[in-house]
Formats: sequence, C-alpha cells, structure tokens
Amino acid sequence: RAVSRLVLNTNYIEIEPGDRIAHASNSSFDAATFEIWGALLNGARLVGLSKEVVLSASQLSAQLSEKDINVLFLTTALFNQIAREQPQTFASLTCVLFGGEAVDVKWVRAELAAGGPANLLHVYGPTENTTFSTWQQVTEVAETATTIPIGRAIANTQTYVLDERRQPVP
Repeated sequence: RAVSRLVLNTNYIEIEPGDRIAHASNSSFDAATFEIWGALLNGARLVGLSKEVVLSASQLSAQLSEKDINVLFLTTALFNQIAREQPQTFASLTCVLFGGEAVDVKWVRAELAAGGPANLLHVYGPTENTTFSTWQQVTEVAETATTIPIGRAIANTQTYVLDERRQPVP
C-alpha cells in the first residue's frame, strides 16, 4: 500500500510508459523504492547508472543524454554538486526530484538560471513513510529565501505540523 501511494495515481509526478527513470541510488536507499517501483508499476523503463557515473557531473550528464533518461532523483547534496559543476545537466529532463537534506538555495537558483528541467521538485519524507511525504514544485526562488519549502502532501497522505508537545500548530 505504501509503495502504491508513492508511485500510483499521485499528484506530484505522472510516470508514463514512455518514461526512462534513472536508477541512480543505492538499492538499499529508500529512494530506490521510487525509482524501481515507479518505473515497474507504471510501465516505464528503469535505467541503471553506476555509482561512478552518478558521482561525476560530466559522466552523469553524458549518460542522461545517451540513455535518454527523463526522470531522476538525487539527494540534495548530490543535486548541489551537479548544479555547481554542470548546471545544464538537467535541462533536457522532464522531472528532477531532490531531497533528503537541507537545501542551499544558491544551487537551486543556479539550476533554474541554467534552464533547469521541465519540472524541478523538492521532495521530503522520512524513510518510515516510504520515501516521500511532501513535494514542492520549484519554479523560482525569492531573493530573500534561505530554503525551499517542503510543500504539500503527496496524494493519499496526510501531514501534520506539531509543536514540541505534539499538538497541531496553525
């Protein structure tokens, strides 16, 4: 049920049979759930990338193009690295999802300035909730911004913001 909630009939991404999703994460990392089951349950193609390729901006850029990948998830740290070294890497992708760590808005701005992917999504969620709980489409970053919002709940998910006593806050 949790995997279905993540990748089927959801509101943050529409995975279609023609999509080519990168399997860029370690198979034991929770993001692999999105990559593997997102592809398999939607008839898309899962395209494996080696650790060496994923950790090299130039190699990743070449493989995304060569293998016609259009959907990619990266940790925020790796997204920052690629955006810093080669921001045009994501320009041809339909969707880039990033999350898992605090965001440095400087690299999100750089990515958007370089043309960015068609959809840039900041995703958030604890592993225990099967990868992502919330999402935010990023189309611009205010000059005064210090972070990117975690957004709203993905479909079939409820989120609560609680205070230190676990009471709902406005």
